[in-house]
Amino acid sequence: MTVTGFTRYPPFIDDLARSESGRLLHAELGRRWPESTDPLVGIARYALLPAGKLLRPMMTLHAAEAVGGSPADVLPAALGMEYLHVATLVHDDIIDADTLRRGRPAVPVAFGIPNAIVVGDHLIFTAFQSIVESGATAPAGHVAAAVAALAEAGRDLCRGQMLETQLVGDLDEGARSYAEMIRLKTGALFRAVCHVGALLGGAEPQVAAALARYGEHLGVAFQIRDDLLSYVATPEQTGKPATSDLNNGRPTLPLLLAYDAATDAGRVELMAVLHRRGAGPGDVEWVAGLLAEVDAVSSARGQMIEHAERALAELAGLAPSPSATVLAGIAHWMTSETA
Repeated sequence: MTVTGFTRYPPFIDDLARSESGRLLHAELGRRWPESTDPLVGIARYALLPAGKLLRPMMTLHAAEAVGGSPADVLPAALGMEYLHVATLVHDDIIDADTLRRGRPAVPVAFGIPNAIVVGDHLIFTAFQSIVESGATAPAGHVAAAVAALAEAGRDLCRGQMLETQLVGDLDEGARSYAEMIRLKTGALFRAVCHVGALLGGAEPQVAAALARYGEHLGVAFQIRDDLLSYVATPEQTGKPATSDLNNGRPTLPLLLAYDAATDAGRVELMAVLHRRGAGPGDVEWVAGLLAEVDAVSSARGQMIEHAERALAELAGLAPSPSATVLAGIAHWMTSETA
């Protein structure tokens, strides 16, 4: 696989962030979270701003517009998807004891773990409030359905996080449970951002369900792509160390595929390397050799493309529109040679 030009996000996503919808989201996020002497607001602002690509809120806006809704009407709910996403990052930094987030001290480091827990919870509740705020123009029953969709995704995300913790250092359990773990941990929130946007945009149930399936498959592809970062690009390109998977003991898809294809002796050694967190002499080089020998990176990329293509298929029922093109473009990004 070529890695030329590989970055965590390609120019397509950068262009999307600079689009009219992207500018609208960034401006509204800043307006809603001004500098404040209120500690709760101030810490939440620190967590949210400066914002990243706002990919999830962008998908909410375009899901709504693709079914005939107004992006302006669902703007609060779209930002709510970012609140939930950032809340999970704040809590993840506590769980993983990570000290940096977006190149600066993580919220638990900057403000303490108790404050980080409270701010994460505050952002979650604000996400639900934001859906209600966007419901003024939605058909009867759609606001309740959108709240239920987000709540279901939140529960799934928690189950996925718990399952991921159980997989640390265990390639056998990882092989059995990885697919379900990423469906819950990452696919669920992508599912929700599209489902919520479609519901608040007025979509019929079958159309909203198709967009939810689109989001879930896209989320799974996104997580596999994240798993591949260490193997297809340099740390300078991705912003994460090349040995991060081994350092945290988490069995990502390339490692699991290598484990499945390895000899019995290779499996024993790979498990030992994972237990050592890749700290032994020559561990990193040995793993790289095994991955190359069994073509694990290409196999993982094949699974990523399969889910991206399944996501694309779910868009077939949408009428042609600029927003439908954007949603398709996000899925096409996953299948590009440098994805």
